[in-house]
Amino acid sequence: MTYIEIGEWPLMQTAAQAVRTTVFVQEQGIAPEDEWDADDATALHAVLFDAHGHPVGNARLLRPTADVAKVGRMAVLPEMRGQGYGARLLQTLIACARERGHKEVCLHAQRTAEGFYAVHGFTIVGEPFDEVGIPHVAMRLSLV
Repeated sequence: MTYIEIGEWPLMQTAAQAVRTTVFVQEQGIAPEDEWDADDATALHAVLFDAHGHPVGNARLLRPTADVAKVGRMAVLPEMRGQGYGARLLQTLIACARERGHKEVCLHAQRTAEGFYAVHGFTIVGEPFDEVGIPHVAMRLSLV
């Protein structure tokens, strides 16, 4: 059994950092100074825990404008992928965005993950771009 906890950075930092360090810094080679930013302090964080209370997935929700929410730093540990955990995290944050009254959810998807987001209703906006040395594409989901 797994469960998701949602909270602000002071409560979720240790668990979120464990997942993000493994996936983004170690697996993908993103520099630690590029991984940690001021947005963590203002984001709502969702962390997925396994039955033993170990963090296995993470995502955050930002509020760039009153109408738009932004999903970011979505990650699931390599050995836990393919079990629907990413979908659960994404759906949890979409539900949070709806509860907050946002009209749209946007994100920057790594090109290798754009199909995952498309399955959840996100569509590509604009041209591909590079972010921290990884090809990305902007995507959005209308909530209205």
